[in-house]
Amino acid sequence: MKTQQFIDGAWCDATKRWDVIDPATEEVVANVPFGGAEDVNRAVDAAHRAFPAWRALTPYDRGAILMRAAESLRSRAAELAKITVREAGKPIAEATREWQIAGDFFEWYAEEGKRVYGYSIPSRLATKRMHVRHEPVGVVGVITAWNFPAYNPARAVAAALGAGCTVVVRPAELTPLSMFAIAEALEQAGIPKGVVNVVNGDPNAMGQAMLDHPALRKLSFTGSVRVGKLLMDGASRTMTRLSLELGGNAPVLVLPDVDVEAVAKQAVAAKFRNAGQVCVSPQRFFVGKSQLKRFEEVVVEETRKLPVGSGLDPATRVGPLISNRHRERVEELVASATASGAKVRTGGKRPQPRGYFLEPTVLGDVAPAMPAFAEEVFGPLFMMTSVDELDAAIAAANSTRYGLAAYVFTNDLNAATRASEQLDFGMVGINDWSPQSTEGPFAGRKDSGIGHECGREGLYDNLETKLVTFGNVR
Repeated sequence: MKTQQFIDGAWCDATKRWDVIDPATEEVVANVPFGGAEDVNRAVDAAHRAFPAWRALTPYDRGAILMRAAESLRSRAAELAKITVREAGKPIAEATREWQIAGDFFEWYAEEGKRVYGYSIPSRLATKRMHVRHEPVGVVGVITAWNFPAYNPARAVAAALGAGCTVVVRPAELTPLSMFAIAEALEQAGIPKGVVNVVNGDPNAMGQAMLDHPALRKLSFTGSVRVGKLLMDGASRTMTRLSLELGGNAPVLVLPDVDVEAVAKQAVAAKFRNAGQVCVSPQRFFVGKSQLKRFEEVVVEETRKLPVGSGLDPATRVGPLISNRHRERVEELVASATASGAKVRTGGKRPQPRGYFLEPTVLGDVAPAMPAFAEEVFGPLFMMTSVDELDAAIAAANSTRYGLAAYVFTNDLNAATRASEQLDFGMVGINDWSPQSTEGPFAGRKDSGIGHECGREGLYDNLETKLVTFGNVR
């Protein structure tokens, strides 16, 4: 596969190099270009030149290219998954599914781009006509996170291309290989020169270059709240439109009428997916006081069964964290919680000397004010506390600066309805651990971001609305 930058239809190097590390072995997977602002400027210039011709194509012609890319990615999912495992560490089954969904995004937006409908507005004047149309915003910059190195860029790139925009992508420097593979698939599918550009390099320099370039009209970012706010400040310089997906701290309300053992088993599988490095990962579990003990017992029992190891081993359920620095941060949260009275029920240790592994960890006797409970963990750490009343559970769930995903498990329709309406989150799953989907909007509130990914809303985030009027019509 290609392991270079892709600018203006050509694979190219940069002034510096960067080692991509396998988090399971700490070995070098690949040595790739590591550029800076000059690479971004060349890429944006190329995308700007390519925009008029790409925009002029019919959505059917654009869609045909995206459909070929979708078919390529899905047919090669098992092969491409090994690349993602080596750079991100996740289990092979999860990586394979990620590539299948990446293909789904290109298929979805290949079709949805054909349904960008305008409309007419009845005028107050008999001699006037008013029409509304939607037009591509222009060059779109995409900066993605390392936790889903195929899914994250695919959803943003496919939506922008389906809307008629051109793109410049900077994948996370820890996991650039999956995006290189997407670019190669698009090249083979017949994407015109300059329509898709991929750069890799210094996060700050490249981000600032995107914000400063007057031809880049929108920036899509997946990452931390801190960086998202910096980008928001910088976007004011050129009035760049933003779409920010900034993570979360998802509450889970487990109400007394459910089968608590069944929900606990499902919760373990959901919590430790991708070693907990998921922005919609369930984190704050609120369980009825009378059920908390049994819930915790089942969670501990199921957690101890999870095989930890290399993602290339089909038996592995929990792989390594992305880096040693990230592992240390999770360990610090555990240490802080135990110093304040929490108890480690299982896990919490490094299971082997090499690789950035941390055992799946369950904490008991957790207080909501503890940083491990109140902040986004982004790691294999399971915590729970008791709440008896629905209103108190909703209030506790909402008492966070995050607002991405929330979960409710109940068989009571009234309780489910009240919770879904009162939880201040962009996505609420009722008896569902996966509220996100290719065809549905993915969006956060508060510090979890602005704008939309996925679904029809993800397409329209890459479009401008224009009003056209005709006067003196007789």
